[in-house]
Amino acid sequence: MPQINHFKRALQQGRVQIGLWSTLPSPLVSELVGGAGFDWVLLDTEHTPTDVPTMFHQLQALAAATPPAGVPSTSAVVRPAWNDAVLIKRYLDIGAQSLLLPFVQDAQEAAAAVAATRYAPLGVRGMGGSTRASNFGRDRRYAREAADELCVMVQVETPHALEQIEAIASVDGIDGIFIGPADLAASMGYPGEPGHPAVRSAIEDAIARIRACKRAAGILMVDPEYAERCLALGAQFVAVAMDLLLLRDAVDSSAIRFKGSTARNADPNY
Repeated sequence: MPQINHFKRALQQGRVQIGLWSTLPSPLVSELVGGAGFDWVLLDTEHTPTDVPTMFHQLQALAAATPPAGVPSTSAVVRPAWNDAVLIKRYLDIGAQSLLLPFVQDAQEAAAAVAATRYAPLGVRGMGGSTRASNFGRDRRYAREAADELCVMVQVETPHALEQIEAIASVDGIDGIFIGPADLAASMGYPGEPGHPAVRSAIEDAIARIRACKRAAGILMVDPEYAERCLALGAQFVAVAMDLLLLRDAVDSSAIRFKGSTARNADPNY
């Protein structure tokens, strides 16, 4: 039978899941961050050079990571570059069980995302008899039971998409709705300002409406204080840090300390 998706079970049970956003396309990094003890790690392909073979090795590395004693293993969430049935099929075949699909605008696009994860007659996912997902064909029950352990989450990133939250949430098979602060800010006329009061007001309204629809609300928020606020408002799966930013800030700090470098102009939101 397919492996149990502990991340999906946690969302179904209403348990908060704290995550790390990973944009460094390296299996070594994936194993390293997997040992930190986060509930989930987002493995990104939308804004990184990651391809399918690299993701294959990242999933293997994250699965091999050793978390602190008494802490459950970290779950992988993969973000394909687009809500595309071919990409979705390829990531599922190499073993991804939780997907975050970017820039979903309405219920029709949400339904297409779900259909891409289901075999016929419930969807359009192509059959592959000897994929890693089915233990290379050894799991005879995989095709019949895979959907039970797949977690489908979609991103709402524009004012139009936010207007469609209730319709998107009504699509059977949608497990969570994720708010993309950076793209939302840009689409609202505040590029590079995800902390703008108007953007944060929209975020807070979206969290409340997603919760009212009985769906898990998610967000990436590296501002610790506002991440805490999102959690207090009911956001259930929240990425609170990004590996690239953690590395950037650490090396910048070290350079400034020992070389007396001038302050960097990096935007803390990216």
